[in-house]
Amino acid sequence: MNEIEGVVVGHRDGHGFVVRDDGQPDIYLPPNEMRAVLHRDRVRVRIVRHDRRGRPEGRVTEIVQRPQAPIIGRLLQEGGVWLVAPEDRRYGQDVLIPKGATGAAQPGQIVVVELTEPPALYGQPVGRVTEVLGDIDDPGMEIEIAVRKYGVPHQFSEAALAEARALPDKVRAVDRRGRVDLTDVPLVTIDGEDARDFDDAVYCEPAHVGRGKGWRLLVAIADVSHYVRNGAALDIDAYDRATSVYFPRRVIPMLPEKLSNGLCSLNPGVDRLCMVCDMLIDAKGQVQAYQFYPAVMHSHQRFTYTEVAAILQNTRGPEAQRHAALVPHLLNLHDVYRALLAARQARGAVDLETVETQIICDEAGRIERIEPRTRNDAHRLIEEAMLAANVCAAEFIASHQHPCLYRVHEAPSADKVELLREYLKAVGVPIHVPDQPRPRDFQAISQATVDRPDAAQIHQMLLRSMQQAIYSPHNVGHFGLAFEAYTHFTSPIRRYPDLLVHRVIKAILKGERYRLPALPLPGEAQAKLAKRMQERGSSEAMTRTRGRPTDEVLGWEAAGLHCSGNERRADEASRDVEAWLKCKYMREHLGEEFAGTVSAVTSFGLFVTLTSLYVEGLVHITELGGEYFHYDERRQELRGERTGVRYTLGTPVRVQVSRVDLDGRRIDFRLVRDDDEAAAPPRGGAAPGHDGRRGASRAAPAGRAQPSRKAGQAAPAGRERGAHRGGAGAQSEPARPRRGRSGGRR
Repeated sequence: MNEIEGVVVGHRDGHGFVVRDDGQPDIYLPPNEMRAVLHRDRVRVRIVRHDRRGRPEGRVTEIVQRPQAPIIGRLLQEGGVWLVAPEDRRYGQDVLIPKGATGAAQPGQIVVVELTEPPALYGQPVGRVTEVLGDIDDPGMEIEIAVRKYGVPHQFSEAALAEARALPDKVRAVDRRGRVDLTDVPLVTIDGEDARDFDDAVYCEPAHVGRGKGWRLLVAIADVSHYVRNGAALDIDAYDRATSVYFPRRVIPMLPEKLSNGLCSLNPGVDRLCMVCDMLIDAKGQVQAYQFYPAVMHSHQRFTYTEVAAILQNTRGPEAQRHAALVPHLLNLHDVYRALLAARQARGAVDLETVETQIICDEAGRIERIEPRTRNDAHRLIEEAMLAANVCAAEFIASHQHPCLYRVHEAPSADKVELLREYLKAVGVPIHVPDQPRPRDFQAISQATVDRPDAAQIHQMLLRSMQQAIYSPHNVGHFGLAFEAYTHFTSPIRRYPDLLVHRVIKAILKGERYRLPALPLPGEAQAKLAKRMQERGSSEAMTRTRGRPTDEVLGWEAAGLHCSGNERRADEASRDVEAWLKCKYMREHLGEEFAGTVSAVTSFGLFVTLTSLYVEGLVHITELGGEYFHYDERRQELRGERTGVRYTLGTPVRVQVSRVDLDGRRIDFRLVRDDDEAAAPPRGGAAPGHDGRRGASRAAPAGRAQPSRKAGQAAPAGRERGAHRGGAGAQSEPARPRRGRSGGRR
């Protein structure tokens, strides 16, 4: 019989699944087969039987590869035996620790373990403690766990640190050669209150564009490429990270602090090197001309969004009086922003307002409150300026036919378009979605439904139907922003693709060709993304653009996959930390009742977001009452067979916090109802701790679920492997880029 290769995904209940390389349905591994393997092992399996629903069950024939990643867990002593209980429950087995291999660790502490003996059919894995992280309640422990759990590089190499130390503390005379002197131009930075690295500065003045009025907009970006040399130790470390990772109260930077917060950061009152996108924009918001050049600048003020919004709202108020000399320039920025916004609307870019939240922590790292992020004109002003500069960079590189990394966002796939079409029909939105939709089709739906009571749910479905943006040398445009060419130029301190774009632009200005350095081999995050893209298949546009790739293009493809994969890894690590914090926060609210709304519907229950706390948890289907529920994917609803009661996106409910699992990042709710049916026992449900297969145990995570692919009759407990991704309150990433601390600007 044929053997099938894939990667093991463990389940907290002891069984597991093999995710096949060929993209076919996963193969179930019973608990006895999981004894000799671990979560994330690469194996070969043989299908030995199918269950009554035709789902395959396998037997492991060979362990092809074991990942080198360490295991993080809590050190325990039971009956004189030392063992580590993995923090990631998918490992399914405790690791035995010999007496002499515990190091300085004490019982109950969180440790990092290296395996010395793999598991076997009749023996547990054995390991040794390599690092002691501390006690579970130590401030910042959730971050220490996450960076190791997801393999986020968090220590710079000695060679990189030595390079950073050798750099000057300020701009030298030799650094100014060949640069435009902009130190007298009142460039300013506008960022969040807690920002520490400043990538960009802006300035705007009125100008004649042709025979009409317009503006000259300068976007100055930190010139990181001047200090991070191609292929040097700093460059290798920056590529390895590919992005800065932002957690509540802590940042894992892409560059050492001397560069990220010092020499490269456009701090106020000091000279800094920069790359400038100098644009002429007409009254309709169209960029009529642009040029790029290296410069030296002097930031005249560090503004926050709140300060700029206050000035724009009241030009005679106290904030405006404190910065009277700069107010005219801010008003010019606001004028060009409104023109750029009009151009965005004219081209039909998708603009969906979603609620983003931020976690406010105390000095000990515990959540004080969770509050929504409010976007004002200052946020949007900077966003539009950055978009304009990014588009100019993409067009400049494309016009010179130089390879580079574009930020590409493909149109929705056919199956997602069909699902969206069925959903809109079910909820009564009389707008047809064509087979090959354009951005303006999505924007038309957004505008037509903005005043409906279920607008938030409809916009959420629009977001879910979109692809994720990635980095690629093949320019297929950006669907969400409605750009034919788009790249990332504006955040080289915290994103490696931006650094590459700067190098390419500099090479073009010099009449040269930029060559990628010899970069490290791709990592696990890149491999996972490459597999997902292979399963999805290349679009016609991507295939046409790719052609017959040369070695140079293959190198750029690898760099794009690496940066995209590490971007996903950073998001996963950030969500994991937020889930931990939210679970600890909700432990203080066990038994309390809250109002909420249904934020996702799946075959195994409802995800509910609390109105006042912005925390999401699961109401399992077995908690919905003593009847059978049908899951309708088309309508995104669960409907009771006997009573006809319906739960759909946006349904207001009242819930009680019934269970919080910190290790599993899971929050469970139960519905609070006045009728007696709420207390009726469920019918036909799974055992409380196990659903018979995968994913739908009672202790489901408080994260975003992916609905099953087929509508129909839903059993009281679902079984999908992919249904429990994310953490407490995690939101699926919008396909359109966002401005945020972790992702930069667009």
